Parts: sequence; C-alpha cells; structure tokens
Amino acid sequence: MSEWQTRNILIPDDHPTAAGHFPGRPIVPGALLLDTVVASIADAQGGIMIRNAKFLRPLRHGTALQLRWQETGSALFRFECLGPDGVVLAGMLATGVKP
Repeated sequence: MSEWQTRNILIPDDHPTAAGHFPGRPIVPGALLLDTVVASIADAQGGIMIRNAKFLRPLRHGTALQLRWQETGSALFRFECLGPDGVVLAGMLATGVKP
C-alpha cells in the first residue's frame, strides 16, 4: 500500500446545487462529491470505475473536507472524505478501466 495523499475540498455555499437539492436545508449531492473525488484521484488516461462508495453523513455546502486516498493495488484506490464530524464518504475506485 502507498502513503495517503490528501487534498482539501470545499463545495461553496453559493454552488448551484445548493438552490435545488433540498431547498431550505441543502446538502451536497452525492454525484457532485463523487465527481470531485474522481477528478482528484484519477489521471486522464483510461476509464474510471467506482467499485464501491458509502455515504455516511450528509454534507452541507460550505463545509471543509479533506479527501485522502491511497493506492491499494495496481490502479486500485481507497478513498475517504473527512469532515469535522468524521467520515462523510468512503470507497474504492479503479483507474485505467477499458470501456
């Protein structure tokens, strides 16, 4: 296994999804969070396959997160998004997947 790599993430309060994703009590859509994870980890070569993802806590817009990931095998990555109250999202993805 490789060392953990990290990146800070912030989906701002004024992101367009805040207006329509549960008006009055907005949370960051899971698809937006997964897209941010994939863009941070994967290189531009080859496809991506999300092997599994578990959403453990809702995330409010404007909440700072730390994304951390490590390679656990050839082109296989474990990732976690850590918020102030613990893990928000955890999962595995594979890179270099052929369509």
